Amino acid sequence: MSPLFKPYDLAGTALTNRVVMAPMTRARARDDIPDEHTVLYYAQRASAGLIISEGAPISREGCGYLFNPGLYNDAQVQGWRRVTDAVHAKGGKIFAQLWHVGRVSHVSIQPDGAAPVSSVAVTAAKSNAYAWVAEGQPGPVQASTPRGLEAHEVHRVTADFVSAARRAMDAGFDGVELHGANGYLFEQFLNGALNTRTDEYGGSIANRQRFLLETLDALAAEIGSAQVGVRISPFGRLFDMHPYAEEAESWLSLAAALNARSLAYVHLSDQLTLGAEAIPQGFAEQFRQAYQGTLMAAGGFTRLLAEAVLEKGDLDLVAFGRPFIANPDLVARMQHDWPLADADRATFYGIEGSPTRGYTDYPVASQGA
Repeated sequence: MSPLFKPYDLAGTALTNRVVMAPMTRARARDDIPDEHTVLYYAQRASAGLIISEGAPISREGCGYLFNPGLYNDAQVQGWRRVTDAVHAKGGKIFAQLWHVGRVSHVSIQPDGAAPVSSVAVTAAKSNAYAWVAEGQPGPVQASTPRGLEAHEVHRVTADFVSAARRAMDAGFDGVELHGANGYLFEQFLNGALNTRTDEYGGSIANRQRFLLETLDALAAEIGSAQVGVRISPFGRLFDMHPYAEEAESWLSLAAALNARSLAYVHLSDQLTLGAEAIPQGFAEQFRQAYQGTLMAAGGFTRLLAEAVLEKGDLDLVAFGRPFIANPDLVARMQHDWPLADADRATFYGIEGSPTRGYTDYPVASQGA
C-alpha cells in the first residue's frame, strides 16, 4: 500500500491516512459564525486523515479579514460544533487553526477602530487586509499602521489563545494548531528584521521565540500537548517579512525548542506556491534532524511527491491545500489515479453571489472516472 494511505497515530489521535487538508481561508461566514454551508464544506472533505480548519481568529483584535468564523464567542462554538459533529460522523478528524493576524489588519474591523497590534509599530508595506473599503462595502485595503504590544499585553494575547483553545475543545475539535506562519503575529515577533524590541520579547533569538513558546506551553497546560500542533514558515516573506542575520540558526534553534515539547506535530509552510520564496535547498533535512516529532509540510505536493517524502522519512504527513477546494474526494481520486478537477480562483474567497458557488458545489468523481 502507498504510504500516503496508511493509518497514522497522531499522538493518540488515530488517522485513517496521511493526507492532511491544509488550512485555507475561504471568507464565507457572513456573521463570522460557521453556518450550514461551512458544515457541508468540511463534511464533504472528511476522508482526509486530518482536516486543519481555516484560520479561526481568537479575538476581534486578531481578525484581519471579514467573514472568517472565529473562536471567541458562544455562537461560534455552537457553529463549529455542528462542523466537528459532521466530520466525526464521516470518520474524520479535525484540528482548529488558532489565528491572530497582528499588523495585517485594518482599523475598520478592529474593536472601536483601534490600531492593530504587532511586535513593533511598523506598517506591513504593500499588504492588504480584507476589510471595509466603505460602509457596507468589503474589499482589500492596505493594512493599517499597528502599535507595538506592551509586555503585559503579550501575556494577555497568550491568554486569548488559551481561551480559544478551550472553546475549540468544547466545540468538539480533536486538537488545535497555533498559526505561527505566513507573516502573522507570531512571525512578527520571530522575524529579526522586524522585531527591534528591547524587552524580553525582542533582541536575541531566544527572546524573539519567547512569545510563541510561552503560548504553546500555555496551550499544552490547558488542553494537553498531544492536542497542540504549530504551523511555521521558515524563511517566510509574506506580508513584508524580510531576511535577517542568523535566519537559518534561528529556525533550527526553534526546531530544537519544539523538539523538547511533546506536541502533536509541527507543520511547515513552504511559500513557493503562494508566490514567495521557497525554503532553501537542504534546510528541510536540517530541520528534520533537529525536530524528531511528527512533521508535516504543505506547499505544492502531488501524490508522487508526497509518496516520495513519506518513503524517505522526511515527513510523516503531507498537507494539500488548493487541490481540496475542487476535489472534496481528493483521497479517493489519488488512490484510484482519477483526474483532479481545477478550482476556480475567482471563487476562492468571499460571499458575494451564491453561498455555494466554488465552495460546496464541486462534484465527486464518478466511479471509474
